[in-house]
Amino acid sequence: MVLGMSLSAFTMVHVIISLIGIVSGVIVMFGMLGSHRMPGLTAIFLLFTILTSATGFLFPFTKLLPSHMIGILSLVLLAIACIALYGMNLSGVWRSIYVLTAMASLYLNVFVLIIQGFLKVPVLHALAPSVPPAEPPFAVVQGIVLLFFVIVIVGAVRRFRPAATFA
Repeated sequence: MVLGMSLSAFTMVHVIISLIGIVSGVIVMFGMLGSHRMPGLTAIFLLFTILTSATGFLFPFTKLLPSHMIGILSLVLLAIACIALYGMNLSGVWRSIYVLTAMASLYLNVFVLIIQGFLKVPVLHALAPSVPPAEPPFAVVQGIVLLFFVIVIVGAVRRFRPAATFA
C-alpha cells in the first residue's frame, strides 16, 4: 500500500499525473515557440511534473535506481525553473534558464515514458525485450526524441520572449 492505495491504484494515479504533466508540457513547449505565456497551463505543467517526480519516490525500493537519479535531476531542474519563472520573473538570463530547465524536465518525463512504453506495451516490448530496453529500435526512438527536443529547446530559447512577466 502507498498513501492508502494498493500498489496498482497508486501506479495508475502516478501514470495519470505523469500524462497530465507531459501533455500540458508539450502544449507549453509549443506555446514557447510562439512566445505565448500560458500562465495557467504552465503552472499545471510545473505542478504535475513535480508531482510525477515526487510520487516516483513513493514506490517501494531497496536501492537507488536510475529512475531515482532521473527523478532527482528533474526535481532540481524544476526548482530552478520555478525560481526563474516565479522568483526572477524571467528577467534577463532567467528567461533562457527557465526554458532550458523546464523543457529538460519535460524531456526527462518523455524519456521515462518511452522506457515504460517499451517495458509495458507488448508491441514495443517485442521490438526491445531486454530490461531495461537496449535494442536498436529503442535507441532509435530515444535518439529521435532527443534530437526533436534539442531542436525545439534551441528554438524556444531563441523565440520565447513573452510580452509581460508572470508576476
